[in-house]
Amino acid sequence: MITIAKTADVEATASIGDGTRIWQLAQVREGAAVGRNCNIGRGVYIGPGVHVGDNCKFQNYALIYEPARLADGVFVGPAAVLTNDLHPRAVTPDGTPKGADDWEAVGVIVGKGASIGARAVCIAPIRIGEWATVAAGAVVTKDVPPYAMVVGVPARQRGWVGEAGLPLKKDDGGNWLCPATGRRYIENKGQLKPAEMS
Repeated sequence: MITIAKTADVEATASIGDGTRIWQLAQVREGAAVGRNCNIGRGVYIGPGVHVGDNCKFQNYALIYEPARLADGVFVGPAAVLTNDLHPRAVTPDGTPKGADDWEAVGVIVGKGASIGARAVCIAPIRIGEWATVAAGAVVTKDVPPYAMVVGVPARQRGWVGEAGLPLKKDDGGNWLCPATGRRYIENKGQLKPAEMS
């Protein structure tokens, strides 16, 4: 069953998966596709043609501009923004208002299970790898590897995280270990993979 608050604005051409809840004042634009069992918080904006996987969670006032693509299990914190314009201007050089043909939308791609913290800004075009974590308030200007944790302005990598979201710790063998699950990870040339996949 889909739950849509009376004050939410969901276009008829948007696709909404079963079990998804859309709260007050949220807006889902034309052609957007939202998967199953998602939670779209108060005041969230999902732009035209944006694709959202299953089991995603958008906290209040997150802004997801087209043509963003978010995989399954993505978390977007309150007031986080995924941008879509490399050179934003309200007007053209001659002073006339810019229209749809005066710019090219570029998107943010977010991998499975990744988390974007409160008030983080992701400057398109970038890719945030699966299970990565973008800290609250970070400004992301370049791709984030899978399992990486990035912080600051501009965002820089400050470690690795596992699927549980906790920082990984080095074990005696020089590999990485999740303190919550015990899962081991191997780092190779700036990339991290679960040990069983390496």
